[in-house]
Amino acid sequence: MPDATPAPVAERPARRRREKTLLWHLIAALCIPILTVMARFPVIDGEKLPKQGAFILAPNHYSEIDPVIMGRFMWKLGRVPRFLAKASVFRVPVLGAVLRWSGQIPVEREGRGRSDAPLKAAQQLVDRELAVIIYPEGSLTRDPDLWPMRGKFGAVRMALQAGVPVIPAAHWGTQHVMARYSKKISFFPRKTIYCKIGDPVDLSDLADKPLDQATLTEGTERVMAAIAALLGDLRGETPPAERWDPTKNNQSETGRF
Repeated sequence: MPDATPAPVAERPARRRREKTLLWHLIAALCIPILTVMARFPVIDGEKLPKQGAFILAPNHYSEIDPVIMGRFMWKLGRVPRFLAKASVFRVPVLGAVLRWSGQIPVEREGRGRSDAPLKAAQQLVDRELAVIIYPEGSLTRDPDLWPMRGKFGAVRMALQAGVPVIPAAHWGTQHVMARYSKKISFFPRKTIYCKIGDPVDLSDLADKPLDQATLTEGTERVMAAIAALLGDLRGETPPAERWDPTKNNQSETGRF
């Protein structure tokens, strides 16, 4: 008699949730027409941005409207832009709901959850296959010529903890829409903002090393060098050999100056 035991059924791969949800289409419908009036958004080497899976996009940062601009580029390239946000903001009525529904990542910046916040955020990045924008400089560059300044460890730390690639990017032209620290947005005449996407930064030799200052410094320098090179290509100029360091120029690390 033949064996009546049913053959094992192969597990179906987990279905990947659509990134561009109804909420994101609504956000795009509200924002993109305004941005289209404001500027053109040509992309160079856009095929280098992963079409699926988790990664960190690390761009330069010199205008307070940068997150909107980079969000526009990511949407154009088929991915949904997400950012790290203070966990306390998620508790604000309405705003918190929008942040949750749009898939932003909460990070505790104080209290008992602060020490393991980067690890939790990294795990969310992997589990939900998110594309997250992290500015390695941490704030608007202090460099007087708008070159990327010294980077901070956040992007590299998360990439090494999560085992995801860091994709460098640079944009140029945003300063004509909104100058550094300006509160005014210029709509006319219509501007052109260029973006160039780079190859993943090679951090493979750092993956098995302890996440100490030496490892994070080395990884962050590689990321900042890649971003500066991309910006140099867009500007047709050679980046400075040494990145601007606020502490060596009597400047605060954050806030306006």
